[in-house]
Amino acid sequence: MNTKEMINIGIPSKGRLRKDILNIFRKNKLNLVSERGERDLLGSIKQKKNVKILYLHAREIIERLGDGSLDLGFSGFDLLKESEINIQKKINVIKKYDFGKASLVVAIPDPWIDVQTIADLEEIAFDFRDKKKKRLRVATKYPNLTREFLFSKGVTQFKLVDSLGATEAYPFTGSSEIITDITSTGETLKANNLRVLKDGEILKSEACMMISKSSSKNKSLQSLARLLSKN
Repeated sequence: MNTKEMINIGIPSKGRLRKDILNIFRKNKLNLVSERGERDLLGSIKQKKNVKILYLHAREIIERLGDGSLDLGFSGFDLLKESEINIQKKINVIKKYDFGKASLVVAIPDPWIDVQTIADLEEIAFDFRDKKKKRLRVATKYPNLTREFLFSKGVTQFKLVDSLGATEAYPFTGSSEIITDITSTGETLKANNLRVLKDGEILKSEACMMISKSSSKNKSLQSLARLLSKN
């Protein structure tokens, strides 16, 4: 079989998203097999010889749908929207699922009593610039969405800090003043003495099935996508 006919599908390699997505395959009687079990990064579908499954980081799935090395993939809507515009243009969302729901939000330390809204944050940012001669630092794993959102709300005096781990710890280790982070219940933020600004929701997200536009004419891919849409 030539490689042109192979369908490459990307599934998140870990976490809740992986479990929920594997469940969709199971419900539709598609048996995923991996030679080395759970930890394998490659798999196949027992009933479909022309499908290769790749277990990848959810962010990488977006990149690879964009460059066409994946035909179909599952990831979060937040990660699609965070990716570069030229990548987004090459991807179609064909199904939004009712799991993986979360929101990207702006969160600030509890003790900042005077700060309730983005407008208050704007004032604080100017204070920082004028009095402390510093920019307000925002720790995030979503620099593009964060920058776009804050600019659109008139907050311009800030500096983004790339979060490499647990973003919610940044304000309390002196690494940033505030954060933007993805949250489903808000519990982790609360536990870390952070709260979401009243108008601080940047984006609502959920798990999505996406298709690379370069593969969208493939008939067997279309029928597989239809099957997987019936969650």
